Amino acid sequence: MQITPINKDGYEQVARCQDEETGLLAFIAVHNTTLGPALGGMRLWPYESEQAALTDVLRLSRGMTFKSAVARTGLGGGKAVIVANRDMKSPALFEAMGRFVDSFDGQYITAEDVNVGVPDLMSVKRYTRWVTGLPISEGGSGNPSPYTARGCFVGLLAACREAFGSEDLTGKVIALQGPGCVGFDLGRQCVEAGAKLIVCDINQDSLDRAVSELGATVVEPDAIYDVECDVYAPCALGATLNDDTIPRLTAKAVAGAANNQLLDENRHAAMLAKRGIVYAPDYVINAGGIINVSLELEEGGYDEVRALKKIDNIHEAMLEIFATAKAKRITTHDAAQAVAEANLLAATQTA
Repeated sequence: MQITPINKDGYEQVARCQDEETGLLAFIAVHNTTLGPALGGMRLWPYESEQAALTDVLRLSRGMTFKSAVARTGLGGGKAVIVANRDMKSPALFEAMGRFVDSFDGQYITAEDVNVGVPDLMSVKRYTRWVTGLPISEGGSGNPSPYTARGCFVGLLAACREAFGSEDLTGKVIALQGPGCVGFDLGRQCVEAGAKLIVCDINQDSLDRAVSELGATVVEPDAIYDVECDVYAPCALGATLNDDTIPRLTAKAVAGAANNQLLDENRHAAMLAKRGIVYAPDYVINAGGIINVSLELEEGGYDEVRALKKIDNIHEAMLEIFATAKAKRITTHDAAQAVAEANLLAATQTA
């Protein structure tokens, strides 16, 4: 196994790992540990190049810093990405990833993310103790996806209050991109609250399930930006809010689970605001999962009741961000950023 440090301005640690025996090619980035060790998920994706993977891990780890700061988890921001497709997954691959995670000496703590599940984390755990989101039988909190979805749902309700003056979803149309683990559960809660669902995905199984269990209407992936809807809920990969898509949106609110939804944070947050579209900042609305697993690391261990209470506070946090943005005439992205930066600054002043 060869681990190569990479120097990146603004990041505490970045490294590339290649293990010829298992076929592992991965990157880990630790953005900031001012508030505590960096916690962030492990993503497996068939990136088109190493540079694309590195760019993604840098963006994601930075987002985790702000997510943890706003959610007050007492943790920093980090992320891991594995360059592979799903049919390359194996226990040996994830065991090698465990050795890579362990090389950070506890400064990076991992969890599940796209294409990485609890069984994979169990393989990681054989070589490092810095793993969260393990089964309850193993002392963990289990799959974080339902908790991420819960936070997204209460955040979506807050966005609807801001956009429509009411949290009543009866008859509202939600255009949901990516009804996978988190997206499906978010869609389910919306449908149970009276909403109608339009979905797109590249995974046919996810689409079939959304149709059969949620009564969803399916459109082609690129058509999701053009459908008549009230809320656009991006729940797949990031950067779907950009120069091409924002002018096409008919939604009055954007509220979804995806990370890094804005291709260019400042430019595209401003474009949404100019169009009068309420944007729920991604690292605030999707913090439920990280809030849940972070409680595994607190003294006394995991407590689901306490976790759910903290996750439900995302609703109030979103309303405060909307109010701040309106009062200061700034974007909701800038309002969320100000909260995160204030919490990071407070930590440095009391250290």
